[in-house]
Amino acid sequence: MNITPCSIKTLKGLYDISGVEVGQHFYWQIGGFQIHAQVLITSWVVITILLGSVIIAARNPQTIPTDGQNFLEYVLEFIRDLSKTQIGEEYGPWVPFIGTMFLFIFVSNWSGALLPWKIIELPHGELAAPTNDINTTVALALLTSAAYFYAGLSKKGLSYFSKYIKPTPILLPINILEDFTKPLSLSFRLFGNILADELVVVVLVSLVPLVVPIPVMFLGLFTSGIQALIFATLAAAYIGESMEGHH
Repeated sequence: MNITPCSIKTLKGLYDISGVEVGQHFYWQIGGFQIHAQVLITSWVVITILLGSVIIAARNPQTIPTDGQNFLEYVLEFIRDLSKTQIGEEYGPWVPFIGTMFLFIFVSNWSGALLPWKIIELPHGELAAPTNDINTTVALALLTSAAYFYAGLSKKGLSYFSKYIKPTPILLPINILEDFTKPLSLSFRLFGNILADELVVVVLVSLVPLVVPIPVMFLGLFTSGIQALIFATLAAAYIGESMEGHH
C-alpha cells in the first residue's frame, strides 16, 4: 500500500474534524486522559437522586405500604409490564437493565427541566442534563446494542449471526447496516429532543421571562417523560427481537 502526501493530508483532515467541538466544555485531566466533567457531575447527581429515593422508600417495607413504597412498587410494576410486553416470557433477567435505562433517562430529562443547572458557574462550559450531551446518549445506545447482541448470542449461539442472511444473502449489507443505525437513531433521537426542549425554554425565558415559559416548561416535562419511555421501549423491543425466531 503506497502512502502519498495526499492521503496523509486526508487522514490529518479527518483527525482534525474528530476534535471539533460545539461550545466550551469543562474537563478534568486524569493521567493522560481528558474526562468530560460536565456530564459526570450531573450524572452523579442523577444517580444520587435515584439511589436516595430507592433507599428512603424501601428501607423499611411495610405490610400496609407507605406512599413512597406504593410509588416504588408502581414504578417496578410498570417496568415489568413494559419488559414483558416487548421481550416476552423471558423478560425477567432484563427488568433491571430496562428499568435502569428508563429511570436514569427519565430523571436526567426532568433534571434538565427542573434544576437550574446554569446558575452553577464552571471555569469553562456550563452544566446541563446528562442527556443533553451526545456522549451520554451514545453511551446509552451502545449499552443497548451490547445488550441485544448478548441476548441473541446467549440464546442462539453463533447461529444468531445467520439472521444477516435471512431471508436471502442478498440482504446481508442491509441487515448489517440496520444494526449500525439502531444505536444512531436511539442516541440522536434522545439527544435532539432534549437539546431542543432546553433551547426553546432558554429562548422564551430570555424573550418573555414571566408567563410564557411556564406552560412550555410543563410541556418539556411531558415530552421528557415520553422520550425516556420511547428509549426504554425500543431497547426492550430490540432485545426481544434478538431472542425470537428470525423472520
